[in-house]
Amino acid sequence: MNAKVTPSSTSTSKPAGKPAGDGLRFYGVWLLGIAALIGLPMVFSSGGSLTTFSLIGIAIVFALSYNILLGQTGLLSFGHAVHYGLGGFAACHMMNAVVAHKWPIPLPFIPLFGGLGGLVFAIIIGWVMTKRAGTVFAMISLGIGELVASSSLILRSVFGGESGITTDRTALPKIFGWSFGPQLQVYYLIAFWLVLSAIAMYALTRTPLGRISNAVRDNPERVQFIGYDPHVVRYLAFCFAGFFAGVAGGLAAINFEIANSAYLGAIQSGLVLFSTFIGGTAYFFGPILGAILVTYLQLGLTSVTSVWQLYFGIIFIGIVMFSPGGIAGLLMMHRPLVRAGTLRTVIPSYLVAIVPTLALACGVILTIETVARFSGGETINLFGVGFKPQSPVTWIVAAILLVGGGFVARLAWGRIAEAWDRAATVARDRGYLA
Repeated sequence: MNAKVTPSSTSTSKPAGKPAGDGLRFYGVWLLGIAALIGLPMVFSSGGSLTTFSLIGIAIVFALSYNILLGQTGLLSFGHAVHYGLGGFAACHMMNAVVAHKWPIPLPFIPLFGGLGGLVFAIIIGWVMTKRAGTVFAMISLGIGELVASSSLILRSVFGGESGITTDRTALPKIFGWSFGPQLQVYYLIAFWLVLSAIAMYALTRTPLGRISNAVRDNPERVQFIGYDPHVVRYLAFCFAGFFAGVAGGLAAINFEIANSAYLGAIQSGLVLFSTFIGGTAYFFGPILGAILVTYLQLGLTSVTSVWQLYFGIIFIGIVMFSPGGIAGLLMMHRPLVRAGTLRTVIPSYLVAIVPTLALACGVILTIETVARFSGGETINLFGVGFKPQSPVTWIVAAILLVGGGFVARLAWGRIAEAWDRAATVARDRGYLA
């Protein structure tokens, strides 16, 4: 059958949907991120800031590795910290071996051995684990994670018992005169591996393996029908995730100069799950946003409240209920409105909803802290205002903020929904929203 020839089919212009500037914008984003990593210590040069940035960089690598399983392949793991922890132990043992045998291996190569530690364990256990997906895989990962974590307290020759394995990063051979004693040099080492790992993991998503992993996530039966084995695909994805998690563990071992059982525990697996899901699994930059937020909240909340895990749980439940796509999903929802020029009609409704939403949040915080500190009587400092947990005034204020803020916020968010529908309708009519 002869196809009908139209002027558009004979044109030599670029295909629709791929503007000429897309490639420049793509590389511009990566270059902007690299420039930000280089420039951050010049703006925030304190030791606390450098430590925070180092922890965030490690968390980003770890979260991106977890998203290979959850976001790309649809494997929910409750034991991903095993690869992270084994990577940390492998890095510590390697650093000690380099010092003992005087091998000419500088510190920047150590995270690679951490990655190999995570990869070897993934190769050994992955074939059996990835035979099934869904709940079966999740339960097996949880069991293996707890098994390895408990074994770390028994196998002292490998894991060092409760005290763990210590090392000295400055004892390794210097490279370009850097001893990696100052935190600034450690930060740049972590930033280098962050960029290298992020580029590698993004490239993996663009390969045929990355594409078929998405297909296995969505419809494994159809993948098997077209000739691919979903088990093999899941196994390969599991191995890649284990390698990059080991790299993150190696970076953590370099940063702290110690590896212990805390690297392997369920809390570490829970934090990376929170980071990835809160950030958004559908977009590559989602786990990056989640890792930044969770790490910052963890460092900030642990110093001001003893129930910081409860706040993490509330945030996680809120994301699951109201934004399953995570923070990245919320941001990308606005992209068609920005292109259609209708976002400005929604912004006033957002501004109106800010005040009652903040009041509701303050009510939740005040209620939690009042209950948590009631027996101790410790004063609650909420945005500079002191509240005594045993005072009736505190309970009344908390109830007003919680109930009143929730009621008004619900009305305000209803207004946002109406404005959103109008803006989305216009965007759809202009062809920017399917």
